[in-house]
Amino acid sequence: MITTFYPPYSFGGDGIFVHRLSNELARRGYPVDVIHCKDAYRLMGGRPVGAYDEHPNVTVHGLHSPFGVLSPMATQQTGFPLFKAAAIRRILAKGFDVIHYHNISLLGPKVLEYGTGIKLYTMHEYWLVCPTHVLFKFNRAACVKPSCFLCTLAYKRPPQWWRYSGLLQAAAKHVDAFIAPSRFAEEKHREMGLRARIARLPHFVPEISAAKSAANETHDEPYFLYVGRLERLKGIQTLIPIFRRYEKARLLIAGSGTYASELRQLAADSENIRFLGHRSEQELGELYRKAVAVIVPSLGYETFLLAIAEALKYGTPAVVRALGAVPEMIEETGAGFVYRTEAELLAAMEILVADPEKRRALGNRGHEAYRRNWTVEVHLARYFELIHEIAASKSPGREGLEWAP
Repeated sequence: MITTFYPPYSFGGDGIFVHRLSNELARRGYPVDVIHCKDAYRLMGGRPVGAYDEHPNVTVHGLHSPFGVLSPMATQQTGFPLFKAAAIRRILAKGFDVIHYHNISLLGPKVLEYGTGIKLYTMHEYWLVCPTHVLFKFNRAACVKPSCFLCTLAYKRPPQWWRYSGLLQAAAKHVDAFIAPSRFAEEKHREMGLRARIARLPHFVPEISAAKSAANETHDEPYFLYVGRLERLKGIQTLIPIFRRYEKARLLIAGSGTYASELRQLAADSENIRFLGHRSEQELGELYRKAVAVIVPSLGYETFLLAIAEALKYGTPAVVRALGAVPEMIEETGAGFVYRTEAELLAAMEILVADPEKRRALGNRGHEAYRRNWTVEVHLARYFELIHEIAASKSPGREGLEWAP
């Protein structure tokens, strides 16, 4: 596994997913090495939070250069893992059947050329086609017409001149299959020029011993739940005015991020809105279990959302904005509501608060969908099917993998 961020040196769902996948493979007897960049996490202002156990079959290589944060800064500019290339090559020289890339933004596209074996790349975000990763133009709205140079400056990041060369296109030809966790993610990457083999494989979330429907809980103080990063593109700011005046349920917000202080100011005098900060997996489980529903107000193009799969695992429905990949998770399962306007959001909230039977039915439907689509066993069966298919058909030169600028 090669990724920029890995717990506890990680910010969001991509690092958590890599940790889960690595350890589930390890539990089944596969030795797994994980390469990640501690310097990149520190460059982004991160401080390790939480404890993450590793299976004995997992070996974690947290790379650190004597040059500190200058190392990922150099990579961001050149596209090469300049000060970590030797360490990465040394680890890969052990020989691996599969090299699986994830978020490699601050390890650089050149790393796709390192090592031998079947190469996979999971598209957790849009880094392949977007310098800011998220297709959220000028940090204001979902990107419809790219203005990459000006948008990069708006995010206060230096332009990546290597993106105007053929470096990424050449490196991407070394990947046997790109993995899209949703139909939307696949279609968006194709729309923006990726001409390569793309396999659709949704993420998974760990199972629990006995999932209880949220609708079966007694809600003395009913609440809706948001779980995720606190960033402008996540859209939490659109919920706060609603819950400042909504009297039938509270809004609980679990997570942290760069937009936290602004959100707290927006909600400063509201007793109906509560910020919970970072919560452990066990704590989140209890929050999911007892929530009326999870709300996903994202203003950007999510590729997949672990929070929805987590909620449905506990039998808790979801209410999501009609944007990106999240609507397909609801439309394909029938386990919640999709909204486009504030009025539609309020109508969905009213139904869920007032009609326990409806909430229970949606939650049960969601749990059944989770069992069909997002368990570890379902994911790994498809994962190994893809690997064996590539192994059977792989030919020298990887003909047919192309990139359209």
